[in-house]
Amino acid sequence: MTIKQKNHIPISQKLSDNEQFFKEKIGVGTSFDLGIRKLKVLNKEVHIYYCNGLCDTQFIIELLKEIIDINDSERQRAQAKQIIENRLVHQQVNPVANLDEAVDQLLSGLIVILIEGESNGFIVDVRSYPGRQPQEPDTEKVVRGARDGYVENIIVNTALTRRRIRDERLRYEIIQVGERSKTDICIAYIKDVADPGLVELVRKELKAIKIDGLTMADKTIEEFLVKQGYNPYPLVRYTERPDVAATHLLEGHVIIMVDTSPSVIITPTTFFHHVQHAEEYRQSPAIGTFVRWVRFIGIFVSIFLLPLWYLFVIEPSLLPEKLSYIGPNEKTNIPTIVQLFIADIGVEFLRMAAIHTPTPLSTAMGLIAAVLIGEIAINVGLFVPEVILYISVSAIGSFATPSYELSIANKIARLFLLLAVAFFKVPGFIIGVTIYILLLVQIRSLNTPYLWPFIPFNPSAFLQILVRRSVPGSKVRPSIVHPQNRQKQPT
Repeated sequence: MTIKQKNHIPISQKLSDNEQFFKEKIGVGTSFDLGIRKLKVLNKEVHIYYCNGLCDTQFIIELLKEIIDINDSERQRAQAKQIIENRLVHQQVNPVANLDEAVDQLLSGLIVILIEGESNGFIVDVRSYPGRQPQEPDTEKVVRGARDGYVENIIVNTALTRRRIRDERLRYEIIQVGERSKTDICIAYIKDVADPGLVELVRKELKAIKIDGLTMADKTIEEFLVKQGYNPYPLVRYTERPDVAATHLLEGHVIIMVDTSPSVIITPTTFFHHVQHAEEYRQSPAIGTFVRWVRFIGIFVSIFLLPLWYLFVIEPSLLPEKLSYIGPNEKTNIPTIVQLFIADIGVEFLRMAAIHTPTPLSTAMGLIAAVLIGEIAINVGLFVPEVILYISVSAIGSFATPSYELSIANKIARLFLLLAVAFFKVPGFIIGVTIYILLLVQIRSLNTPYLWPFIPFNPSAFLQILVRRSVPGSKVRPSIVHPQNRQKQPT
């Protein structure tokens, strides 16, 4: 796809020519939400272009009052441009010299002010995007902690982050991506902490994106940035919590915020970034470590419990005598491997149904699912009770995984391990687990080893993965992000 190059048409001193350009270019006069207000100030025509729904109407009214009052208090017609500029009572007023830039800003919610006889106009930021107020994200709830979360407004998101990091070295670089959508994307980092090479890499990759629009926002950016392909494992971390994003900024990560998305992208990340949760850091180190270990067990169970149990079902000789009770105690006409796949995919049906079911109907849907999968399915002989038990435990382990993307990827890995065991039994399990680990080892996210600090092994960093250290005891930033300043605390 070729992207059309802009001609950068200069602003004409004849307002009628500019008006004709806006009518042909963006449909002023045709699209009901795009409008023009014409005024006469000091015997000069003044045109104000706006986009309803993206502007603060009350503030535009105040600006109009200030501009109209010029006729009653000023007489110097030769300095009309300077007088109007001084009457634009706003902290963000920028000059504009070409119509293409004016169009981009107008469609972003800013207003464009053009003056007869002048080849430059003014851009005033009066944006007021529709959206919700910050509230706690559903997927990252904590027992104790902040209840604010990112929203779909990039201005609000940057403010929520800066409120937590009032460092003069915090940088917000904004660029627009998408020939048609012109989506605002912000690159956030701390200048003397983040690796300049990482910042430049992210900046270069984002500026190289050639696409007509980013309707899926951050997910589209991720696919361009890390070039994931069909690898199911997430290569960046998403968060909707400003405190989590601020913590990663202080560690040396680069944050990518995309307008219209309530989640931000944290880069670079490893496998172990996706298994951490804010709750661990809102409790004491001992409790945080306990919660972390329980979560690790849940994630391990979600991957390996079903393949291991099925291996014992088809090879009962592997079980010690004291554990010989493990396995189906009832006989059915349906092979166990088929039961496992049906039940596992059935749980996925339930998850999807829960997402798409309206809240008033979700309770009824849960009751129906419990009756169908639990009691009736066993009574009619579709499943043996043990299959439901182990599928349920694996599903709980998946739900305990903090990252939704990681939990789905682990489910795919679990199904492939089940197939390997079904076809090759013990060698299939051993080879399947080995291939699984090797696949994780070869993954790199923005030149970052995916299994760091386990492979390559870093003892001190791996200890911090296993044990949640207290904040006073954590004095250095993780080396994987190559921070310029390794020390977290001033010396």
